[in-house]
Amino acid sequence: MMKRKQYTSISLFLLMVVAAVACGNKSNASSQEEDKDKTETVNVPPFNADSAYTYVQRQADFGPRVPNTAAHKACGDYLAAKLEQFGAKVYNQYADLVAYDNTILKARNIIGAYNPDSRRRVLLFAHWDSRPYADEDKDPSKHKTPILGVNDGASGVGVLLEVARQLQKQAPVIGIDIIFFDAEDYGIPTFYKGQYKPDTWCLGSQYWGRVPHVNNYNARFGILLDMVGGKNATFYQEAFSKRTAGKQVKKIWDAAHRLGFGSFFPKEDGTEVTDDHLYVYNLRKIPCVDIINYDPKCDTGFGDFWHTTDDNMDVIDKNTLMAVGQTVLEVIYNEK
Repeated sequence: MMKRKQYTSISLFLLMVVAAVACGNKSNASSQEEDKDKTETVNVPPFNADSAYTYVQRQADFGPRVPNTAAHKACGDYLAAKLEQFGAKVYNQYADLVAYDNTILKARNIIGAYNPDSRRRVLLFAHWDSRPYADEDKDPSKHKTPILGVNDGASGVGVLLEVARQLQKQAPVIGIDIIFFDAEDYGIPTFYKGQYKPDTWCLGSQYWGRVPHVNNYNARFGILLDMVGGKNATFYQEAFSKRTAGKQVKKIWDAAHRLGFGSFFPKEDGTEVTDDHLYVYNLRKIPCVDIINYDPKCDTGFGDFWHTTDDNMDVIDKNTLMAVGQTVLEVIYNEK
């Protein structure tokens, strides 16, 4: 009995020693992993604002990119070719969409997929069409004049083309989808006297939300860039984004402040905007953040040149393009 008891005691002692060593090893491994996480830095590529500016200018050179026009078709071909040049798997999604006045719009969503087989994905998007009406212009005679849409349209696309160029040079660990949505800006104009119709804006994203480019498409979250090139722009935290993607809003604004772009990204509440992110969330349940210029001192909230003939290259500032582009790169390259 004594021998068996002694054997049991020795066994218990050995088990305790083994357990202590195992716990110690586990603790050390955990500590080493934490130290690794603290010391491991992600190599985020530098955003080139000159390059982005060139892509904005190139779009403007086509003239107004209104659906059903030659300029629209030529610019669409250019954007698809650039994404392909930058290594994306390109999808062209063509659709006949009905505008507020029953005009049939020959629309085209342009999608570029990076690391398309990865299930861990982030969606980046902007609209590439320009508004057919300068209906906020102070001169009523210009209200039916198509706008160039340099800030409202081309700026977000220009930033994402530069992001695409960087993705080709240095692939992140996750999959990225870049979508240029069409027919975003063909909504009911202020001069329209007909019966009000809902959901006349963001027709391209509404279509994609119902018929995505791949079956059952999903992403962790999305980032919409809209009017991201204006001088002295301020990107308040848009209300719908904050309500449905609060975690991602915090992530993006914290990143901007770490990078020194706090003056562009005030941590203050903005207004709620009907924009492509609303339909991507409502139709695909992907939480999305709208990085959109908001000026609380302006009557429209979007700058005096918004939806006027003054939305041209003169309003674009490379510093704003840099603040937005580098922040987006910081976020996506730190996504695991």
